[in-house]
Amino acid sequence: MSTNSKIDQLAINTIRTLSMDAVQKANSGHPGTPMALAPVAYTLYTQFLNYDPASPQWPGRDRFVLSCGHASMLLYSLIHLSGIKKANGQASVTLDDIKNFRQLHSPCAGHPEFGYAEGIETTTGPLGQGIANSVGMAIAARHLGARYDRGDLQLFDYNVYALCGDGCLMEGVGCEAASLAGHLQLSNLCWIYDDNKITIEGHSDLAYSEDVPAKYRACGWNVQIVEDANDLRALQAAFAAFEACQDRPTLIIVRSVIGYGAPNKQNTHDAHGAPLGAEEIKLAKSFYGWPTDAQFLVPPEVQPHFQSTMGTRGTQAHAEWQAKWERYQELYPKEAAELQCIMSGTLPSDWTGKLPRFEASAKGDATRNSSGKVIHALSASIPHFIGGSADLAGSNKTDVKGAGSFLPPTPAGKNFHFGVREHVMAAILNGMALSGIRPYGGTFFAFTDYMRGAMRLSSLMHLNVIYVLTHDSIGLGEDGPTHQPVEHLAACRAIPGLIVLRPGDANEVSFAYQAALENHRYPTAMILSRQNVPTLDRSIFASAEGTLRGGYVLSDCAETPQVILIGTGTELPICVKAAETLTAEGIRVRVVSMPSWELFDQQDDAYRNSVLPETVTARVACEAGIKQGWERYLGFKGAFIGMKSFGASAPFEQLYEHFGITPAAVVAAAKQQIGLA
Repeated sequence: MSTNSKIDQLAINTIRTLSMDAVQKANSGHPGTPMALAPVAYTLYTQFLNYDPASPQWPGRDRFVLSCGHASMLLYSLIHLSGIKKANGQASVTLDDIKNFRQLHSPCAGHPEFGYAEGIETTTGPLGQGIANSVGMAIAARHLGARYDRGDLQLFDYNVYALCGDGCLMEGVGCEAASLAGHLQLSNLCWIYDDNKITIEGHSDLAYSEDVPAKYRACGWNVQIVEDANDLRALQAAFAAFEACQDRPTLIIVRSVIGYGAPNKQNTHDAHGAPLGAEEIKLAKSFYGWPTDAQFLVPPEVQPHFQSTMGTRGTQAHAEWQAKWERYQELYPKEAAELQCIMSGTLPSDWTGKLPRFEASAKGDATRNSSGKVIHALSASIPHFIGGSADLAGSNKTDVKGAGSFLPPTPAGKNFHFGVREHVMAAILNGMALSGIRPYGGTFFAFTDYMRGAMRLSSLMHLNVIYVLTHDSIGLGEDGPTHQPVEHLAACRAIPGLIVLRPGDANEVSFAYQAALENHRYPTAMILSRQNVPTLDRSIFASAEGTLRGGYVLSDCAETPQVILIGTGTELPICVKAAETLTAEGIRVRVVSMPSWELFDQQDDAYRNSVLPETVTARVACEAGIKQGWERYLGFKGAFIGMKSFGASAPFEQLYEHFGITPAAVVAAAKQQIGLA
């Protein structure tokens, strides 16, 4: 261990002992990594991170992501010691909060949760997600800088740091993130890899033997190696090397000893996921030269030291940025107005008026094609509405003509190419959303199986990401059951907060995007077809504006209906045709379009009952997916026309006949419901 100054060592050991004490009091947590990495985090915060503790939402701040979220006490200790403030000026994390680590209503949750406390940039827990988010943050900074920075008025020249461990690098999403970050030459991105050779099951060589430096160099990274996590000078040199590198991301590999200082548990998996125990903590504190009986001790010199280093530097950097911003607003008012929307999380005032409206057409169009037209319109009217596809732009219709591609030579481009990397695409979208972008990402609906971890976190963080998910059913046809989503609607609807929208014609698509963008609290899954659907004549049918309410009466009868037909997406026209047949036979029928269960459930009881009256129990739902969940609208008596198995490989028309998803099947079910079968 190198010789450090007294205040250095005092601050580092304060981080260590706060972490040990909090885990011990909670009788739950991971003490070893904070003990090992305290010198690393201390060096970053006090000497390199540009962050104003008094203004943690300052747009020009550096970002720090604790990707190994199990080491959360490291971050909570840093937030407390750095004096990071809430908007009301109170401490973001108090000592009492730390004493209530992992307890109900404490901001110090088991893993860092975005929105719980200032100083937490993203929710981390599932390993690999944090480093993947950091790629999105770095992309956002690079893109916004290319679009808006002018001369010496650099508003988005911040860096993104992520602290990660073996698990983050082992996870597939981490590998995807590393590959894409290297390809994009994100020189504003620095990952710090805790190479401690320990995982929960034991030493990492049980399952991990890669040559990490060689792997990352091959991926286009600048690799720095620090042989001892306690060597502050070596850490300083590594961070300086990152700042000097201008053509690639940096990986700093830090060799550390997990549980450093605990004589019986350091360098073992016993220091990973459980409290050390009271006696081992005393021995560790003795090793640090710490009062062995003191708990949650913060020496009086430590917080002023953080303020005189990180605090002073951050305050000055923020003031300089603010001066640039004020000058920028004077010189570039149009661009400044756009940036105000980005920074405030709002949208331009006139954007809804530019959404396309579509003429009635019996031939119609695939809703993915309608979606592409809406994306073009939105890209022109909302500057920070940007996104791309996981190598399927031609199929997803996400490419915006003339908008350029986001690539190292052209970072202002608005079309993003994520490659065949669905999981990291979703995680990167989260990082972009956390940076003020309104992002979208496209792939086939079936591939949400690969995206689900990041989609779940998007909802957990209340991020307004849009997933453009095409080829939404057996209607994609010949590619067969591996590509035909059957259970995926139910799976997406099961994610709390995720808004699932499956529009039934071109105009519903347009309003679906309006609903998605007006929603500022949750992500949206836009479920779109490969095959054509008619564009309904809205002089005959109700306005597609009803899409904004999730469900609405599309067509009705003169009196109380005998039966209600409910359809979504490409099955809505099936319900319309069935209604025509039933009406011709003198049966009173109502057709309800239900593009979004979640939006419909948000409506008041009176509206929902006006669409689906409780007195009308004869109901038929038609959707080319499994029934799971439809019981909430069908009750015990209602019928469901849809899938009960996987699909098959054939033209879509044959598949709909084969699986019995037809107007005739809906008619037969409706008659049975009212006792005419």
